Amino acid sequence: MSVTINEVEKIAKLARIVIDDKEKEELTGQMNDILAYIEKLNELDTENIEPMSHPLDLKNVYRNDELKNSLPQNKALENAPSKTDKFFKVPKVISR
Repeated sequence: MSVTINEVEKIAKLARIVIDDKEKEELTGQMNDILAYIEKLNELDTENIEPMSHPLDLKNVYRNDELKNSLPQNKALENAPSKTDKFFKVPKVISR
């Protein structure tokens, strides 16, 4: 399997990026090198290899939930650079 310049142009269009002719040729070569490497990996014998989701055998360590007292509101707001009576005041980050 190989990638053509037309396919690189299509991928660039889908990614909404503009690339010049020199970059198209470079990317075509790089993508073909990647695909050739993947094909080489397909030659490996994985018949007796068990599938795994992670290379290390890790297990999550859980703790029991414990009810604890929270920080009082006035104490939480004590060092806030900007606040209202009950809340942290932050700059607007969402626009319409």
